[in-house]
Amino acid sequence: MRRRIFLAALGLAPFAAHAAAPLRVVASFSILADMVRQIGGPGVAVDTLVGPDGDVHVYDPRPKDLRTLMAAGLLVRNGLGLEGWMDRLTGAAGFKGKVVVAADKINPRTMRDEGGAIAVDPHAWQDPRNAILYVQAITEGLAAADPANADAYRETAARYAARIAEADAWIETKLAPIPAAQRRIITTHDAFGYYGARYGVEFLSAEGISTEFEPSAKAIAALVRQIKREKVRAVFIENMTSPRMAQMLARETGAVLGGTVYSDALSPAGGPASTYLDMLRYNTFLFAAAMRPAL
Repeated sequence: MRRRIFLAALGLAPFAAHAAAPLRVVASFSILADMVRQIGGPGVAVDTLVGPDGDVHVYDPRPKDLRTLMAAGLLVRNGLGLEGWMDRLTGAAGFKGKVVVAADKINPRTMRDEGGAIAVDPHAWQDPRNAILYVQAITEGLAAADPANADAYRETAARYAARIAEADAWIETKLAPIPAAQRRIITTHDAFGYYGARYGVEFLSAEGISTEFEPSAKAIAALVRQIKREKVRAVFIENMTSPRMAQMLARETGAVLGGTVYSDALSPAGGPASTYLDMLRYNTFLFAAAMRPAL
């Protein structure tokens, strides 16, 4: 009885059954890993394949990833073509656990690449409304893999989804004073399309939706001309990419470097964007400061 009261006081009572054996979950990259932890609490033990500051687009699986997968009961991946290496990894590991495709219910954005081909944008988490769909998919995956704690997962997920909705409303309020004509941002690669569509911000980038391929000289020259023509004031470095491209664009156009933003990966613990919600708020602070009308 005393143990039950103690657990309840810590907010852990719904997961008391898992005190000795939490569900082993593998998440493909750090943003999904944070979502799983927020929903699963002490009922899960989460391993992340692509950790903070890592680039999920170009990740090369390592032998230890096979062992990690073989020990897991649930795999959470984004889908939409983000983890092009994942099928090879799960096949090599002979993974037999349950799989959650977090973006399964998303209506994806598409864009044409430099050659005219249509590509799906996998960065759906940048719109908080999509993140709530991620939460729902992850929650049902946890519940299916661990039915004894299904109600607890759903309770914590409901609270987490409410916090994401609050962040969405806060971002709208934060960006509201910025005139539409000044809502332009330059980033290293095209990772913020969903954020831009949600909040009316135009994002320009030299690279496409993946960091896997270098942009052509023609594409870079066209972007430089557009930046100069539209007087875009700030270029942002992404934490998981080389700063070289952003530095070159700033040098060629006269735009200033606006700081480091977080697109495909969180910051390490103790950094400014170590959770998904922190990432949304931190990026928005930097974007708002760059777009704010000059006095």
